[in-house]
Amino acid sequence: MTRRSVTAQYPDAQPELPPRTRGVIGLFEENCTVCMLCARECPDWCIYIDSHKETVPPAAPGGRERSRNVLDRFAIDFSLCMYCGICIEVCPFDALFWSPEFEYAETDIHELTHERDKLREWMWTVPAPPALDPAAEEPKEVAAARKAAEKLAAQEAKAAAEAAEAAEATGAADNAADNAADNAADNAADNAADNAAGNVAGNTEGDA
Repeated sequence: MTRRSVTAQYPDAQPELPPRTRGVIGLFEENCTVCMLCARECPDWCIYIDSHKETVPPAAPGGRERSRNVLDRFAIDFSLCMYCGICIEVCPFDALFWSPEFEYAETDIHELTHERDKLREWMWTVPAPPALDPAAEEPKEVAAARKAAEKLAAQEAKAAAEAAEAAEATGAADNAADNAADNAADNAADNAADNAAGNVAGNTEGDA
């Protein structure tokens, strides 16, 4: 209130939009599974989806063939859309995102129905998600992945320790066997030498 207002001369000066601006909806086609949840939940019925089924060969020999949905058409009629964001919230596979793009006016209302190619182009204008609060809880997906990795690392460390202990036990057994063999050989040599010395002494006394 203490400063004079300044008029931004659009379109020469582009506005600075908030990061959560609801401009248009971008489509990340690779994540779409054609579950039709966004179209069913849309209160304006402005989402049009067409698809067909394809048979996928088994991944391994002797496996069972499976069928999957292939997206043929994904269009949104922005002349009906009220930008409620329900379709983005209910999408279970993160295929829809808000884009800050707002310059998509048309001279004909029928041209406001944009197909998936245009929606995919808008996907590249979607800003990166904001960084998490350092004091926030770790996401469940990250925590589950970290716990699985730690468990796998612990199992590998335990297996390595057991292998090292087994190698040490095998080495100790080999050393014991070698020592026993050396002792037996030394004892046998000593006994043979003693016997030979005794025999020589006995023969010497007999001759005398």
